[in-house]
Amino acid sequence: MPEKIIGFSKLSREDKISWISSNFLNESSEFKKILNSYLNNDTEIQSLHNSFSENSISNFYLPYSVSPNFLINNKNYCIPLVTEESSVVAALSNSSKFWFERGGFKSNIINNLKNGQIHFMFKGKKKLLEKLINDNVLDLIKSTDEITKRMRARGGGIKKIKLIDKSSDLKDYLQLSVDFITVDSMGANFINSCLEKISKTFKELIIKSNYFKDSEKDIKIIMSILSNYTPDCLVEASVECNLDELGTIEGLPSREFASKFKSAFDIAQIDINRAVTHNKGIMNGIDAVLISTGNDFRAVEAGIHAYASSDGYYKSLSKCSIINDNFKISLKIPVSVGTVGGITDLHPMVKLSLQMLGNPTSLDLMKIICSVGLAQNFAAVKSLVSSGIQKGHMKMHLINLLIKNSANKTQIENSKEYFKDKEINNQSVIEFLNLKNLK
Repeated sequence: MPEKIIGFSKLSREDKISWISSNFLNESSEFKKILNSYLNNDTEIQSLHNSFSENSISNFYLPYSVSPNFLINNKNYCIPLVTEESSVVAALSNSSKFWFERGGFKSNIINNLKNGQIHFMFKGKKKLLEKLINDNVLDLIKSTDEITKRMRARGGGIKKIKLIDKSSDLKDYLQLSVDFITVDSMGANFINSCLEKISKTFKELIIKSNYFKDSEKDIKIIMSILSNYTPDCLVEASVECNLDELGTIEGLPSREFASKFKSAFDIAQIDINRAVTHNKGIMNGIDAVLISTGNDFRAVEAGIHAYASSDGYYKSLSKCSIINDNFKISLKIPVSVGTVGGITDLHPMVKLSLQMLGNPTSLDLMKIICSVGLAQNFAAVKSLVSSGIQKGHMKMHLINLLIKNSANKTQIENSKEYFKDKEINNQSVIEFLNLKNLK
């Protein structure tokens, strides 16, 4: 076992690679070759990428793809996507084209508040503490004026401060909950800076106040931090059409397809096993847009899955209805994103993505993200209730295997003809590879 290393971050890139190679990879020469092959030839761009993370020794590439024909609120978009899951982009492209011909996606913002909390312990009277906060709320907000000046000029800032008593769950534990509007920035640094300033002012107010006896003024600030759970930063998207407009799908008449499709959605509402996979399909599309636009997909995903459990049990994020022969699916999710600040101002590919989307506001991007999530949801469930999910997956699996085995363009085209009337599975793929002497 290698000994503990001190000062690794101060080593040069070459020394870091050498240490990893000698301690974990048996002095592999291939290791350095692979790392170097993924470096950017432009030294300025590579330097920029190095600055995004600590201990950077190379880049890790994912495909940058696009999905055209996304009609959202009567505007046609070409969506940038970063994903390694082979079937996602093809499914999205089919879904967007399908709904383009049926009026496209409609999306609207329900609310755009973000939230953070000052977590603290306090043994004094809760009613008096609440009165202190209400009497001094303007002073608490004003204490952040230097931080919020530019945000307020753009229409954002602090919107509400309230006390939340959690002492029944944890002895003496309370929160100061603060609502924010951060306009086009995701706002994490802005929110955290405001919270830390408010926490200091809050503590000073208690100490100086005459609301409490000296013995009651002891307050212990535990932490001040934004929440990635944003149930008041909500967006909704939907598509709908007459049942007959669905047409025949994979051999299924429109009404039979719609009935099976709705049943699949209903199952995801009541069964956690299905709900998790149902929602994962939605996130396949959402995460791909979040990454391409430089947003924190981990934060958004955590908030969305928490929202799926907001009724006390985990369920589907999307709904399907058939009323008076009208087929409709909808998706409502919390999405906290930004189009300015952070990596969005630095990463060339992120800038390109936002330009491709017409330089959207954060509210516009929320609508796009929600629509893409719904499109991916439709595509996945459509496959499940008709041809089955494996048809598309195995097709991409076949192509990947052919590429891995150095098949040429003609051989790949021949595979499409060969499997036209055959089921694609592992055994049939092996037979085809052997037939073409590719294995």
